[in-house]
Parts: sequence; structure tokens; C-alpha cells
Amino acid sequence: MTTPHVVIINDDCVASGGAAGIALTSARVLQARGVRVSYLAGDARSGSLPQPESVLSLSGRHIMEGARGAAALRGLYDHNTRRSLEQWIAENDSPQAIYHLHNWHKVLSPSVFAALKPVQDRLFISTHDYFLVCPNGGQFNYPRHHACDLKPMSSECVFTQCDRRNYIHKLWRVARTAMQNRVLEPAQMEATILAVHDGMVPYLVGGGIPRHRIHVLRNPITPWSRERVTAERNKEILFVGRLERDKGIDLLAAAARDAGAILTVVGDGPLRKELALQYPDVNFLGFRPPHEIATIARNARILVSPSRWRETFGLTTLEALTSGIPVVVSRFALIAGEVAEHGFGRTCNPYDEDELATTLKTLLHDSETVAAMSRRAFMAAAHLATTPEQWGNELLALYTGRLATRRDRTPRHPFPSEPRRMAPC
Repeated sequence: MTTPHVVIINDDCVASGGAAGIALTSARVLQARGVRVSYLAGDARSGSLPQPESVLSLSGRHIMEGARGAAALRGLYDHNTRRSLEQWIAENDSPQAIYHLHNWHKVLSPSVFAALKPVQDRLFISTHDYFLVCPNGGQFNYPRHHACDLKPMSSECVFTQCDRRNYIHKLWRVARTAMQNRVLEPAQMEATILAVHDGMVPYLVGGGIPRHRIHVLRNPITPWSRERVTAERNKEILFVGRLERDKGIDLLAAAARDAGAILTVVGDGPLRKELALQYPDVNFLGFRPPHEIATIARNARILVSPSRWRETFGLTTLEALTSGIPVVVSRFALIAGEVAEHGFGRTCNPYDEDELATTLKTLLHDSETVAAMSRRAFMAAAHLATTPEQWGNELLALYTGRLATRRDRTPRHPFPSEPRRMAPC
């Protein structure tokens, strides 16, 4: 069996969100198995991996940095990161190299697909959102508060104002998706698309991704607690995630106040200062590492994830459930149906503050129901995800399978014996 050299590519190398966390986790899991890993990050922020010399920067800039016009052009197509990635591939590629792309839309831009085209038959792309097919990335109409089933990039899609900001921004996103499709050519591509939930498949296919190119691989989950959290004895409502409007934290803060609930918020983001002023009784803890979140979670009665969009997976939801903490999850999340079906929690319309407040109030006073949901979740929720061990096994099987079956072809460039050194993160 051929041992791959895995090249992970992502916007950043800091676990500030779900995608970056998964990308870094894959690097750690593979390195622990003795697999050679190179992590190419779009930006130059520092990250943490067992072998820090394997983390290299493509010297890109976040789309929100710099002058607005220049940033907009860079977001459409960043020539600098393309050249950096092309040069790294030219100097480091080998027949055993597997490329795995995670997020690209905040730093790298669609130019990353041009750089990866020569190695596309060894490329895997994880879809942590819908940006591979949908201009606004959410398959969601934000102004009208409903999920979107329009065909991405159709005339109806283009002329619909679905963006969370404004229609001008929507048109910019349409231009970016058009650029991406022109470079990637989804119908002819050879890359493997990894969907993090079965529910994503119809939307990816509807957006032009061939079904045979899609493989479903759910994200790995490590419970916050190996013993059941006795949620029915606790009083706190817990939120863990980015403090941005798409995550619905502002909606939850209002509903928790109406319900008279104690709300603890773990995470950071642009809304933190505003919400801290508006809701002085909320316990805003900022970003915390996993071991600290595990300690905080022991006091949680319910975890609430009120995302405004069609959340693809929801790591914190599964981390809570596998620890025995019931959840209240947005009905737009792909996992919502499974949560309701198995009795692990409740679903809610995050746009209905009264409904969310009533749900919280009910669960705060119904310890018997909370205890039953907690026990069911602790016993059975693990089957909704994979363990890191299972996930690592499947990743390696996919990588080695691709190396074993890909067609032979003449290399486009020499393979050096020593890797090129780039700027470390």
C-alpha cells in the first residue's frame, strides 16, 4: 500500500472556526500515524501542529484586509497565492502527493483551483459550506429568512437578492462563483468532493457537481465529557461558536433574556462588544481551548445552536450531544431532523424569538424531559458522526485508494529530493 504525502490547504492555520479546526485535526491525526503532512495556509498567522515546520504560508491576505476595491479584486482572483501554490507544487510534488483543500473563500480565492488543476486527479475538496455551488455559501435566502432551493447560478438565482448584506455584494459573489466555475469546470473535474453530511448531496448535485464525484464523510467528534453530563441538575444555557449574525447568537441572547435564563457564551467575533453592552447579564467567555470548554460544559443544561442558515454539520451540537447535553438546534440545520427523530433535543425557528424563548423556558423547568434527552443522546448520538480514529481510517483509505487507481501520466515537472522552504506561519 502506497503511503501518501498529504498536502492540506486552507485559508488559515488557526482553529478559529469549524473548517480550520477540522483541517488541523486531520493534520494531527495523520501525523500521529506517521504520515508526512504539509499544511499550506493562505495567511501567515501562527498555528499549532506536532511538527510546526510542516505549516507553511502562501502569503495571502484576508478578504477583509486592505482597501475595499483591492480586497474585492483579490477575493475574485488572487494571483499572488496562485503563484505561491503553483511554485510549491512545482518544487515539491511527487506521485505519492495527495492534495486536500478545505476553505478557500476568505484568503485563497478561486485562483487556488487554477494552481491545483495539474494535480486534480489527486485532489480532495471538503465542503464545510455551500460555496462550491452557491454564491452566498448558505443555500439560504437571508433577507426572507428561508432556505433556498433555486438552482445556483440560474437566472432566477442571479436576480434574487438573497445576500445577508445587499444586492451589490450578491453580484460580487455571483462574479466570484462564475470565476470559480470557469477555472474548476465542475462537470469535467477529477477531484473528489467530500460532503460532511448526506443532506448536502442534492444541493451539490443541483449546483453542477457530478454525483459520482461526491463522497459523504461526516466530521469526527470528540465528546467534551466521557461521563454523562447530568444536564437535568444544571441551570445554564450554553452557546459555543463564532459571534456572528449567521450563527444566531444575537437571537439567542434576546430569547434567553425573555426566558429568564442564565446564558454562557464561548467564542469570539464581531458581535461580542455590541452584545456584551446590550446584555450585561450574559457570561461572555471569549475563545477557549477544548479542555476549557469541556469544563464549562459540565454546568450546561442545554446547548443552543440557532443558526440562521442551512448549517451543514454543527460540530458543537454533536460534541454536546455525545456528552449528554440536550440541544435546541435551528430547524434549518441539516442535523435538525436527526436530533428530533431520536429525541436528543428540540428544533426551533431561530427567527421566532418568542418560540425560542418558550422552548428555553419549558426545558428550564422540565427536568424529567431534559434527563431523558440527556440519557438518549449520551447513549446513541455518537452514531451521527465518526470518531477521530474512524475518520482517520477512512481518510487514509480514500487517499490510498486514489493513488492506487489513478491513471498513470507523465509528470509535468521534476520532483526534488528536498522540499522547498516557504515562510512559516
